[in-house]
Amino acid sequence: MKKLVVSVLSTVLAFSLAACGSKSETAPAPAEGGAQGGQQEVTLKVGASPVPHAAILKHIAPKLKEQGVNLEVQEFTDYVQPNVQLNEKQLDANFFQHKPYLEDFNKGQNMDLQPVVAVHIEPFGAYSKKVKSVDELADGATIALPNDPTNSGRALALLEKNGVIKLKEGAGISGTVKDIVENKKNLQFKEVEAAMLPRVLEEVDLALINTNYALEAKLVPTKDALFIEDKESPYANYLVARPDNKDSEAIQKLAKELNSPEVKKFIEDEYKGSIVPAF
Repeated sequence: MKKLVVSVLSTVLAFSLAACGSKSETAPAPAEGGAQGGQQEVTLKVGASPVPHAAILKHIAPKLKEQGVNLEVQEFTDYVQPNVQLNEKQLDANFFQHKPYLEDFNKGQNMDLQPVVAVHIEPFGAYSKKVKSVDELADGATIALPNDPTNSGRALALLEKNGVIKLKEGAGISGTVKDIVENKKNLQFKEVEAAMLPRVLEEVDLALINTNYALEAKLVPTKDALFIEDKESPYANYLVARPDNKDSEAIQKLAKELNSPEVKKFIEDEYKGSIVPAF
């Protein structure tokens, strides 16, 4: 009889332990207000510039949470590491760059990062603490430009459009300081890391600054820029992923939210023309 009781107890204990084990391997049911339909939550790690990219991502994070996507936003203040870490799969996506920069980076670094969806345009602007118009620029004045090729070319094209310089025919966004064929005021050009441009504004006569860095420096592009790109700018900022995950359900949910009416309204209300929706 003792043997029978021991046998039964052993069997019950075995089933109990098996049940405990199976519970620990099953994804917990979502909390109220979490993923719908009992679906398992997926985490997306997205690298972004603080303003406006990270702000936009944080705005849509609750909506994605409802769809089973937990958005982790990692902020970067440079234009290199977000791509490097995405390529190395430390990030699932990034959101900070326009397509010409991405294409140039891919070519230079032998990568194949993929644009997913265009979100907004950050009109590039010229700022100064010393003059109120380009006509006031003195002979030999110093102009600061971003030191990465695509943004440097973009800055030079904007200077040409506003009559400051003239580039050789066909230079386009690939233009460099060496392509300047007319410089009536003998302007001096200083190439600086894009993130540092607002910090050197006091030291130069004019600086061409990416809007995200201008906003971080509390500059108001529509008010403080001497001149700025118009809404027809081709430099839309993209959500970027890799070939192996750009079509995944989670990335596509993120892309859809970034092109939603809610995001369009957020951009228009929050940035009042300093940033323009690209959809």
